[in-house]
Amino acid sequence: MSVLAAYRQVLSNRHLARLMFGEFVSSIGDWLYLVALLIVIYERADDPVVLGIVGAARVLPYVVLSVPAGIAADRFDRRMILLVTDLARGAVMLVMAAVVVVGGPVEAIVALAIVATCFSAFFSPAIGAYIPSLVRDESELAPANSVWSTLDNLAFVVGPAVAGLLIGVGGLAVAFVLNAISFAVVAAVLWRLPPSRAGAGIPAADREAPSGESGDNRPAGLRQRLRPVAAPLVGLGIMAVAGSFVGGGLGVLTVVIAVDVLAAGETGTGLLNAAFGAGGLVGAIVSGVLVLRRRLGPPLILGGVVTGVSVAFLGQTELLVAALIAMAVAAAGGLLVDIVSTTLFQRVVPDEMRGRVIGGMETLAVAAYAAGSFVLPVAAAWLGIGPVLVGAGIAVAASVFVAIPLLGPHAVQLPPADDIREHILRVPVFAGLPPARLEAAMARAHVVRVEAGETIIGEGDPPDRFYVIADGTVRVTQRADGEESFLRRMGVDEVFGEIGLL
Repeated sequence: MSVLAAYRQVLSNRHLARLMFGEFVSSIGDWLYLVALLIVIYERADDPVVLGIVGAARVLPYVVLSVPAGIAADRFDRRMILLVTDLARGAVMLVMAAVVVVGGPVEAIVALAIVATCFSAFFSPAIGAYIPSLVRDESELAPANSVWSTLDNLAFVVGPAVAGLLIGVGGLAVAFVLNAISFAVVAAVLWRLPPSRAGAGIPAADREAPSGESGDNRPAGLRQRLRPVAAPLVGLGIMAVAGSFVGGGLGVLTVVIAVDVLAAGETGTGLLNAAFGAGGLVGAIVSGVLVLRRRLGPPLILGGVVTGVSVAFLGQTELLVAALIAMAVAAAGGLLVDIVSTTLFQRVVPDEMRGRVIGGMETLAVAAYAAGSFVLPVAAAWLGIGPVLVGAGIAVAASVFVAIPLLGPHAVQLPPADDIREHILRVPVFAGLPPARLEAAMARAHVVRVEAGETIIGEGDPPDRFYVIADGTVRVTQRADGEESFLRRMGVDEVFGEIGLL
């Protein structure tokens, strides 16, 4: 099955297709809102420092509420959480539109933006947990996530560009109203979808937590397993912090660049953001080719240098076209660094620690993003945008060169391709899966050799493996009333075991 065939299979699932459509509309509305928010605050305050404070404050609720949001997604109906967050954010957007129309204080707009972000923090864990409940079988799950990610990136391109045009024609309040309408659209879609609660349909006995932990999963054992990869983790952390810090500041400074440097006004802000999204799409395509190469050091360096040079150049030009190109190239390079870093992370971190380490890395990244949203605009107000972006570009490129020695040869060079890798890449279940996710799957794969006539899975055995047939055939049988009946024969590249796991 090709990637396109896998996508068609996903879109043939009515529930999934409706959800994807609703979230795509909502994502476009989100970008309308974010562009309008930064513009209205900068117009009212006329101070990059205030813009930086708002940018940092808007992100901080994610740090505080991410853990409670994850707990809520595991405890309550995910569809209902999504409904409540969408309706609440829609109501907040209408209030913000009213405040903008009547010329209300900027403090009220900032407070409402923070309230909206608090509800948004509950959205991501819920949608991530809800999508698997809508797939008909495991073969739809990876393509569903890929379609969602693709549409989200497409909204990143469409939203800011449309925002620039609509704000220029209809005013800032229009963007807030349209975002409220987009939330209403996705709420209407969610209302007709089935509910989803963690553990639904699973026997109570199967939901019991294990009575003990293996030695490798105890805190001391986990720390011991993490110690050999401490240096690569430090390298990855340096790149994540530098990239997030510069990304947070650049997101805020985009408004200042468009209005003060390029004299392109509100439309220019939308175009710069659209260029960033378009560059991200290009970067995703390029990274999909480069990330499966044996050596990941060269694409990592390429991404860091391209991003650094583009960010530095962005602060030196007064031409809109040149700025758009620089923004797109910076986004492509940054995404390349991000995807390669994710792949390296999944390669070096033990699976049983991956979730907790990801949590720590994401906390660092969000904190750096918030810090960059505040520090870079403040620095730009004192030193000027040009010197600040030159420093930011140098920081991004330097972080990669500092990280490379820490990553080590085993992290940067992939072992030679083997039969496991070849089979995994061919399996339709993995069609559309991002390269970094493929790395995670391959890191856990190993060969199981069985003799003719040997039972691989028996009726009543605990489901704990997902099998890909690399060679030979298997017979599927079922025992009923003491007699064994033949069901089917499976061959190379077919899979089994996923139903029990789900």
